[in-house]
Amino acid sequence: MTEKIIILDFGSQYTQLIARNIRELNVYCEIVPFYQTITFDDTLKGVILSGSPASVNDDNPPVVNIREINSKVPVLGLCYGAQLTTVQYGGRVEKSSSREYGRAQLCNISHNYAITDGIEEHNQVWMSHADTITELAANADIIAQTDSIPVAAFAIKQTPFPLYGLQFHPEVTHTENGRMFISNFVTDICACSQNWTAAAYVQESVARIREQVGNQKVVMALSGGVDSTVAATLIQQAIGENLYCIFVDNGLLRKDEFSDVLEGYKTLGLNVKGVDASAAFYDKLKGVSDPETKRKIIGGLFIDVFQEEATHIQDIHFLGQGTIYPDVIESVSVNGPSQTIKSHHNVGGLPEKMHMQLVEPLRLLFKDEVRRIGRELGLDDAFLQRHPFPGPGLGIRILGEVSADKVKLLQNADAIFISILKEKNIYHDIWQAGTMLLPVQSVGVMGDERTYEFTVALRAVTSVDGMTADWAHIPYDILALISNEIINKVKGINRVVYDISSKPPATIEWE
Repeated sequence: MTEKIIILDFGSQYTQLIARNIRELNVYCEIVPFYQTITFDDTLKGVILSGSPASVNDDNPPVVNIREINSKVPVLGLCYGAQLTTVQYGGRVEKSSSREYGRAQLCNISHNYAITDGIEEHNQVWMSHADTITELAANADIIAQTDSIPVAAFAIKQTPFPLYGLQFHPEVTHTENGRMFISNFVTDICACSQNWTAAAYVQESVARIREQVGNQKVVMALSGGVDSTVAATLIQQAIGENLYCIFVDNGLLRKDEFSDVLEGYKTLGLNVKGVDASAAFYDKLKGVSDPETKRKIIGGLFIDVFQEEATHIQDIHFLGQGTIYPDVIESVSVNGPSQTIKSHHNVGGLPEKMHMQLVEPLRLLFKDEVRRIGRELGLDDAFLQRHPFPGPGLGIRILGEVSADKVKLLQNADAIFISILKEKNIYHDIWQAGTMLLPVQSVGVMGDERTYEFTVALRAVTSVDGMTADWAHIPYDILALISNEIINKVKGINRVVYDISSKPPATIEWE
């Protein structure tokens, strides 16, 4: 059975980074909300307590019974987790005179404990807290300080298993020896064997799918994206031709994407049926400008088309989906499901509507891990390195009403943008890029004629997982080339602008 570390999430913005650090050590970990009951078995090797925007001195702070957890496994508290540990073991935490945020230098490091093994004096750490530990528990040792913080790290002595607290955040890149702290805890203190690899995951997933599905059939919607393609390939390895895939052309895909992706799926040997439903989508979207209404129409009609096609396949009991771990975390967040920023185009609602069970082979993986699994499966980079593309497609990149003419206009402009990024070898340096057709027309001059045509906005961002993003610093000469090519070759567009907004506060998509 797979060994694991559990991260109890108290709402920290950095919790996913802890998980990434651990998984890069080839150790499996799960993020669960602090209030979820933990199952202690032979696979659980340790527990990490995350940071939190809350204070241990709030009227009703988030709490867990650390003594009980530590009676079963080693525990590491980070920031809020360290402060909660201090309070529960008899120490004191008080509001700092000023918020301690940013870089600090560790000093007076004790190497009598495994957590500080290999950590050097005066290395940089990252602080982010409004409270500070003013009095340590009686049975605790200070094992590191900074110039301004007397307790930067501590160990509680004489406990059933090792128990440590770090006032700083080892999971962020600003902490120079952060990965070493985490590695010391996971591999040395918790003695994890580091055998959670892509090859092992493929083997376990195929066995799990076979056990779940048996000789029955699975139907799955494909999008051409990384997640659905890798998920389908995994399911196919498990059940072969009993996987039935449907690829719907909603008329809102990129230029030539429907034919190109179908051809790519043929080379993978997937059992795929392509369905051109573009006319139905254009008809439903006629006269609609509100972004959320457009998303709901596209999502709802997709379900109708998919369900209609699925009814032609007899005796289906399972629905395959490319759900990945950030989707799972979002749905069980500390504060419950997060506020809906926008509706997502998936097959949500279909499992209940069609009375099917879900097969989700990627639900434990982050996006970069999905790509590693894809490489293990031998998938081509044409699938694995594709930029994320929104479910509603160009429907939410055309601001305002959608029409077939506008789609064609945007497809042509977007194709030029993406092709030049690839030609200049910067496509793979960018997390996501796309072109937005704005509901703005402006005056231009072409030759001796005045024009009154549309404006497009280019959007390109860098990111790790799409949860935060910065605008990509594309060189000016490449932007100039893109702009000239679009304006000269796409009749109907006479102005190109570049979006330099980061997420947050802006989202990656405009709608």
